[in-house]
Amino acid sequence: MILAKLDPLPAKGKRRTFLSGFTLSATAIALLAGQERLGVVGAASAQTANNDVTILNSALGAEQQAIAAYQLGADSGLLQRGVKDLAIQFQGHHKAHADALAKAVAKLGGKPVAPLNDYSFPKDKLKSQNDVLAFAASLEKGAVSAYLGAVPILNDRDLAKAAASILGDEAMHWAVLRQALGQNPVPDAFVS
Repeated sequence: MILAKLDPLPAKGKRRTFLSGFTLSATAIALLAGQERLGVVGAASAQTANNDVTILNSALGAEQQAIAAYQLGADSGLLQRGVKDLAIQFQGHHKAHADALAKAVAKLGGKPVAPLNDYSFPKDKLKSQNDVLAFAASLEKGAVSAYLGAVPILNDRDLAKAAASILGDEAMHWAVLRQALGQNPVPDAFVS
């Protein structure tokens, strides 16, 4: 099973897999240890930069979605004070990620995507604190999978390192939310 994960796809296939997985797993949805690394762009061809811009804009869109989701949770009236504070902290992480990603896209010569006006969140299904936490956990899990797919296909290695840093933060969010739900915070030895 591990070997199947390590079997490389052609670069073009990897990009498509990442982008479609990001949209699907993170549609419902990241503190940089080295945020400044997102601003470092090596000597890359225009095509390489365009590929990285596409990937980074997909990540930016998911971060913007996470910001909106945490705002929904904070405004829901369903979260206890400490849980609401944590949601706002996680939202702050996503804001930092979005800012760094937008700067990296611009530095590569691209135009950062704008947040959507409506993400069609399942508001009618959020009736308790646990519902909100489960929704946030599902978004964070999707983000972990998406960044896991992004790291190996980013052409600029400094950008890949920064994406890996965001991946670590997303994984911590997911673990904390699982713990808050009374679930095993780290259910598997590998994430996919």
